[in-house]
Amino acid sequence: MEWLFRLLEPDKRQVIYARASFFALLMQHVLVVGIASLLAVIIGVGAAIAVTRPAGRDFLPLVSQLASIGQTFPPVAVLALAVPVLGFGTLPIIVALLLYGLLPIVRNTLAGIGGIEPEMREAARAMGITPGQILRQVELPLAAPVILAGIRTSVTINIATAALGATVGASNLGDPIISGIVNGNTAYIVQGALLIGLLALTVDSAFERLVRQRQLTPAHG
Repeated sequence: MEWLFRLLEPDKRQVIYARASFFALLMQHVLVVGIASLLAVIIGVGAAIAVTRPAGRDFLPLVSQLASIGQTFPPVAVLALAVPVLGFGTLPIIVALLLYGLLPIVRNTLAGIGGIEPEMREAARAMGITPGQILRQVELPLAAPVILAGIRTSVTINIATAALGATVGASNLGDPIISGIVNGNTAYIVQGALLIGLLALTVDSAFERLVRQRQLTPAHG
């Protein structure tokens, strides 16, 4: 597709980003987003479940506020604060994406579990099911579509945000964008932006299908 990008920058000697293969940049981008999202899911869902239990309800406002604070800080500011402590590379952007992705996961997990009818829990207790079994067999299956919607939002946002990692030495699909800005090469910027957009749309579509399947599948327990 060099001829197409040549239309954007007819005077540039090189219009295809060649410092690293797009496949390698894509894999590194997916890896960073995957690690940050996995940590956000573990922490976010775990914290939300903990504060919906009787012993942890007093901490509900604190968890909600901490999750909100994580997204009020711009990722660029988090990177600026993290680099002096963690150094350049992948780790600072993972921390930034983790903090930025917690809020939708925490909110949707709380909404999903909180939206379950109390009668469902009472019926489960009347059958002699333990609290742990109620969580695994009743609450989580019923709340799964809402929780997955929050994870979907978090991951999709972080796919775009991860490009900022290129500013602190984390090699990913943000590399062509930053290189294009520095060198005044619009073709590089478009290539990076197109790949990030296609990745975000692909992942979003996969989550949409998964959420739809969960909504159509009855919970058993």
